Amino acid sequence: MLTTAISGVFSISAAALFSFSLLSKLVDRMVSLSVGILLATSLLHALPEAFESEANTHTLFAVLLGGLLAFFLLEKLAILRHSHHHEHDGHGHHHGHDAHEAGTAGWMILVGDSLHNFTDGILIAAAFLADPHLGIMTGLAIIAHEIPQEIGDFIVLLNAGFTRTRAYAYNIISGLMAIVGGVIGYLLLDQAQSWIPYVLVFASSGFIYIAVSDLMPQMQRRASMRETIPQVLLIALGVGIVLFLTGNAHTH
Repeated sequence: MLTTAISGVFSISAAALFSFSLLSKLVDRMVSLSVGILLATSLLHALPEAFESEANTHTLFAVLLGGLLAFFLLEKLAILRHSHHHEHDGHGHHHGHDAHEAGTAGWMILVGDSLHNFTDGILIAAAFLADPHLGIMTGLAIIAHEIPQEIGDFIVLLNAGFTRTRAYAYNIISGLMAIVGGVIGYLLLDQAQSWIPYVLVFASSGFIYIAVSDLMPQMQRRASMRETIPQVLLIALGVGIVLFLTGNAHTH
């Protein structure tokens, strides 16, 4: 419960506290850190946990493939809007039809985020049921991914005509859907433990897709060596955080 609440509310609060210029700089740094955390959590912790279970290996790989394709289709349909790219959108005023389109986009962002946060809650619940330490790792990965996403969404909402207070309030409500998903996921999966490895693999497919398809292309737009070195260091830091926490977990 605490982890799901933090994953939603903390990331939204971070987005609301900073100015546009600071938000843009924070996104640039958080994207690189998120790549390391997401890939390390999925490839070094969640997937090994799933494949060490009694679940059928071929079925798990099929779920991994299906998950990657599902996230591709969901993003295509704009149901999951990983909007890190919006931090570079213009901040001009919208008029007439443009204002209506912007307002509609704002509400679509909120609906998509609510579904996304609900799913995140289920994934965190599954991870905790498999291993409390994995639950913490999954929560950390989601928080790392959510902060730049929520910052981008927050900027889109402001551009759509929402006041800062209103955008924050609606985002908080959206973030609370993670708690709803966490409770439902815990109640359902606690009675169906055999499903947990498949949920972990599906979660990992989402983390991998987000990192490789969404975040890394953002980083590639900054191709200078001056930008590349901090990116690599932050990716390494993200991996190091996961390895450190995982190592500590295994010593207890």
